[in-house]
Amino acid sequence: MTSPTRDALPGSARTPSPAKPPLSSRMVRATWRGLPARRHRAGWEPGLVVPAADGSPLITDHYFPRAKGDFPTLLVRSPYGRGVPWSPQYGILFAEQGFHVIVQSCRGTGGSGGRFDLWRNEAPDGLATVSWLREQPWFNGTLGTVGPSYLGYVQSALALDPPPELKAMVMQVGLQDPHALFHTDGVLHLEAALLVGVGMTYQHRGMAAFGRAAMRLQRRMPAIASARPLRGAFAAALGYEVPWLEEVLAHPDADDPYWRGAAPGAAVGAEPRPAPTSAPGEAAERSGIPTALITGRYDVLAGQSFEHYARLRRAGCDTALLVGPWTHTSALQKGWPEVFAESLAWLRAHLCDDPSGLRPTPVRVHVGGAGAEWRDLDAWPPDPATTSWFPTSDGHLTRQPPTDTAPLTSFRHDPADPTPSLGGPLLSRTAGARDNGTLESRDDVLTFTGPVLTEPVTVLGPVSARISASTDTGHGDVFTRLCDVDPRGRSTNVCDGLAQLRTTAEEPARVTVPMGDTAHRFGAGHRIRWQISGGAHPRYACNPGTGEPRAQATQFVPVRVSIHADSALMLPQEK
Repeated sequence: MTSPTRDALPGSARTPSPAKPPLSSRMVRATWRGLPARRHRAGWEPGLVVPAADGSPLITDHYFPRAKGDFPTLLVRSPYGRGVPWSPQYGILFAEQGFHVIVQSCRGTGGSGGRFDLWRNEAPDGLATVSWLREQPWFNGTLGTVGPSYLGYVQSALALDPPPELKAMVMQVGLQDPHALFHTDGVLHLEAALLVGVGMTYQHRGMAAFGRAAMRLQRRMPAIASARPLRGAFAAALGYEVPWLEEVLAHPDADDPYWRGAAPGAAVGAEPRPAPTSAPGEAAERSGIPTALITGRYDVLAGQSFEHYARLRRAGCDTALLVGPWTHTSALQKGWPEVFAESLAWLRAHLCDDPSGLRPTPVRVHVGGAGAEWRDLDAWPPDPATTSWFPTSDGHLTRQPPTDTAPLTSFRHDPADPTPSLGGPLLSRTAGARDNGTLESRDDVLTFTGPVLTEPVTVLGPVSARISASTDTGHGDVFTRLCDVDPRGRSTNVCDGLAQLRTTAEEPARVTVPMGDTAHRFGAGHRIRWQISGGAHPRYACNPGTGEPRAQATQFVPVRVSIHADSALMLPQEK
């Protein structure tokens, strides 16, 4: 299907009629500061109809430079609607810089036909949209993609069978693996699941509807998070049942056939497989499409960006990585000047043959903590030496290895009063670095604190913990966190992770807990702290302590967790 007939600007037979973007979008655009100077005024063609792979109508808005000449095209596909913030942030801003921009509502959202189904339709619908683009008189055959979160996932989906026109991708705080968004080690990310459900159900209906739904979820979160059983309780917060979310809840295992084709998992260099069983994470590995990745140290999807960067590097793909001091949402707000400049430079380099804005090194990372600074690197991680820190029975953290594996100390985790979540890589407004003092004063939270540092210690790369622990019920969780304690005693979270414990009798389980990648400098006079507890609620669904599946469990029992001496915190410390 072609777009409606339109008049051209004088001197250009390839430019659509110059309608202005909506007033609300122009007003939002006017509030941004610190962005590159505008090159063109933006025009707007709303409500175009593009046929999906099955013929369903995909409602599409077209933004363009109001100027003569050929311009490359950016494809932005979203389940969150086409209005604010997507219209000003992607449609207007990139059109002003010399790009045609297609902002399209995914199937079943924003007026588009069909039914939204998490991840399954994005590859064929993306290809169908490119087929429609080829029929447009203004399309010059050069295509890029850009966008955050789920808008990053649809880019990888398109790259499963990349059209020849696709020359570059920019994934901002992007999703690569839907299973990992909702589960860690089989544990449901409860708060994130509810927030994603609200976002995908209501945001495409407009900011007013989304705001009301978000407020309702905030009011009802405590009741939902403590519901027994958990499954079936979501409808009260979301307004009605969301089938895809119920399916996510019912399939916590990454190896479940439900997730086949969703999670990245193919070996680098593997032969292409049919699209239904291929995963978007494999796409860029095979296609070699230049890809820029942007994330924040407290982004809920940061781990996925680091993993995807590693895959692309192994495959020899042209890739860049920007890591800022941001959460998932602040990257697109406070961090937007840096994010937009990075995105624009990458797209101009690969779509316009203008590399003048590229950084001299492929990686740029913001190092937090004492003397915070941006650092340019050749690769990530920079491969510093891993240093092990060990807990002691008196609450200290030492470099001296233990002489035995005996229990050191214990805590009791009670699902009736679960250890609360505080800060970290969340989707909620409480994400990021927080004062952990109140949390660490609880009886169910252990802390092990190192000596006062006489010189700075910089941690660059993936942090992990080797946990040796036993439980009195055979089932439990362990939540482990790295904190920075300043000279006044304020403890601030740096990174963290969670794993399940499955123990037999009094024999300890030994698990390695990934705690995410970070870049942080502990200043002289500060102390390194290791925090351990039995969970972080409602960030993670509570462990019932019985071995029952969390979503179906109705009986919950307290669990005593004993930490053994051979546990260790492993830090990639810069030399």
